[in-house]
Amino acid sequence: MAGRDRVVRSFIARWSLPGPMEDATDYARFEDGTGCNVWDLDRTLRFEARRAYPDAEWNWVEDHLSEWGEIVGTTIAENSAVIDRHGPELSTYDRDGDLANDVEYHPLQYENERLAYEHGIVADSFRPPPTRSEPMGLVHHLLMNGLLSYADPGFACPVAMTGGVALVLQKFDDGALDEYFYGLTARDYEDVIEGAMFLTEKQGGSDVGANETTAVATGETHNGAEVYELTGEKWFASNIDAEGTLALARRPDAPDGTDGLSLFLVPHTRPEGELNDQVYRRLKDKLGTISVPTGEVELEGATGYLVGEPESGFRYMTEMLNLERLHNAFASVGIMGRTLLESKIHAASREAFGDTIDAYPLMRRDLVDMAVDYEAAVAFVFAAAEALDRRERALQAEGADSEAHREAFQLVRALVPVAKYKTGRMAVDTASYGCEILGGNGYVTGFTTERLLRDAQVLPIWEGTSNILALDLLRALDREDAHEALIPHVSAGLESVSRDLLADLAATVEDAFLDLQTALGTLATGDPDYAQHEAKRLADLVFDVVTATRLLENAQRALDADSDARKALVAAWFVRTRLEERPVRGITDGDALPDDHFEAIVRYASVDPDALD
Repeated sequence: MAGRDRVVRSFIARWSLPGPMEDATDYARFEDGTGCNVWDLDRTLRFEARRAYPDAEWNWVEDHLSEWGEIVGTTIAENSAVIDRHGPELSTYDRDGDLANDVEYHPLQYENERLAYEHGIVADSFRPPPTRSEPMGLVHHLLMNGLLSYADPGFACPVAMTGGVALVLQKFDDGALDEYFYGLTARDYEDVIEGAMFLTEKQGGSDVGANETTAVATGETHNGAEVYELTGEKWFASNIDAEGTLALARRPDAPDGTDGLSLFLVPHTRPEGELNDQVYRRLKDKLGTISVPTGEVELEGATGYLVGEPESGFRYMTEMLNLERLHNAFASVGIMGRTLLESKIHAASREAFGDTIDAYPLMRRDLVDMAVDYEAAVAFVFAAAEALDRRERALQAEGADSEAHREAFQLVRALVPVAKYKTGRMAVDTASYGCEILGGNGYVTGFTTERLLRDAQVLPIWEGTSNILALDLLRALDREDAHEALIPHVSAGLESVSRDLLADLAATVEDAFLDLQTALGTLATGDPDYAQHEAKRLADLVFDVVTATRLLENAQRALDADSDARKALVAAWFVRTRLEERPVRGITDGDALPDDHFEAIVRYASVDPDALD
């Protein structure tokens, strides 16, 4: 480690000269983060998106994403602030005591829905968009929902589940449920239905195999799909009144645990228009994500249509769960991006002791740390999203038995749990500090950051807690041999870094990569209880190594394309703070990169690489 420390310290010491500032973003010209085009302002997202989209898709999507960024940053952001104060209300029964299951929304919620679905937030990735002959990849669906989370992570939940149910039906339904698939992927708002996932039960929680909901065949079929009656309770059902809900239940004599679960589509209303036999008992009084109604459901012989093969339900649901976990990570990115935007604007405008607060070295360092954390989160999330996208493209082009599909699947299994775990925690930390930067106002309704913090707090919980995700990483390594794809993925990334300017950083990351391989080998051959004890630390190391590698790749790309060393500075500070053990915790080494290069890292000023040699 000592050699690694000296290399990085000497490397950063060479970078003490400020670079040019002519293209820095002037955040002082904004009053706050509402009324901005969030896509145009977020060069971090734009850079990663350009890397992720195939050229043919990028040529179509640039203007589309800019239009979406304008809609999110203006109309949807303004509407969402109102909706947060007037969330959905449930009437389980009507005035005559008859079952109603009626969820009433603020009218602005319908406007937000229309804007999102008609802009193709789901449809684009399942049906060819206008002027295109093929659908977009799943990265596009994820990115659009991440941008939506700049304004309302609560609404991003139904969007995510709508795409998730559509993906499950696309892959596992034989056409019997096409009417639901078409509604889930519709572009005309009048035709849209939303999706949901009724997974959690009170007695089971994260232990899905303990689910007790039963399913009994009626002997009838619906367009070829077997009809069942479902009985049981779902304890945490988000988007409770969705028309396209997937639920897990156990048929008579099915095996215990997850192996005995079947998957059913349980509609809000039956095809003839009658309410399904379920009771929406109450909505949860939640801390945040107010716009999405989350409640408790009693299934009382509710009609459900079997999806795919019996007792394959949990396997089918994991396909949706992978996508939902990535949506969760993109929501985290959206919250971090919005918090960072609000923080930059406030720091550039707020004066204290005779100057704006972003003129002071300590605040500059804080903002650089936040900005680099954001770049890191975005980089890792896109790496995971690209793996999922490659898997789906390989499945369609070459089939499930192809080597390309197998490798992409293994990489998905390695990266997705880590992406969700790490970014969920990072979003909470970032939103919390965003409140602090705004001072007392940051804790007050109407100044955005308090809502971001409330919304962020659910992200480490949705789709699996941190412990569940760390254990899932261990399962992926043990059962799917996910390391067989992870190790070559990192190796290829490091091999692509050839610039002399990045050589010392790459050497440091290579040392950390060797540490990761040692950790993988140790936990694979050691005591299982010890592996579980170290699971989160392993996930942390995977995140740090994969992220550092991708940041170096990004630095190489920026240098090759634009002769801009800003991304190199970002990579340097990430490596410096994540992979280096510093004597005296770095306090005495004289390194002031955040102060020297504040304009570059926080305000996106370009940097001449010659100034860093």
